[in-house]
Amino acid sequence: MKEAVDIALNNVLTNSGGPFGAVIVKNGKVISMGRNQVVAEKDPTAHAEVQAIRSACLHLNTYDLTDCELYTSCEPCPMCLGAIYWAKINAVYYANTSEDAAGISFNDQFIYEQLSLPKNQRTIPMTQILIQNYQQPFQAWQQTSAKTRY
Repeated sequence: MKEAVDIALNNVLTNSGGPFGAVIVKNGKVISMGRNQVVAEKDPTAHAEVQAIRSACLHLNTYDLTDCELYTSCEPCPMCLGAIYWAKINAVYYANTSEDAAGISFNDQFIYEQLSLPKNQRTIPMTQILIQNYQQPFQAWQQTSAKTRY
């Protein structure tokens, strides 16, 4: 946890990004780290946890981090939480809470509230558009024997 918090602090002190850092550990050994680089990379998905997941997957040459744990300087946002579940990380340990983050203008509550609304009531409306072959990719996936389930 100390390393995750140190990464977050260094990120702020060097004006490199937001106050967020993360490390991924496997079998007691740090295998990757991530720091918030949203502004530096002009990428809204460049959160510390996502950066650490990307790095760990490259390091281990896999998309499945089942045997790994994530240490992060702050409770993960909804996007990072989704990535954590997709990566199948075993456990998450965090220092600051989402309430602490909201106190410094990183408020994730809005996104959680949006997710609970019907699609047509969200701030960003979501509308299904049906075209003639819209189901073909799913049908092809269902029929292929060359798929890797994840």
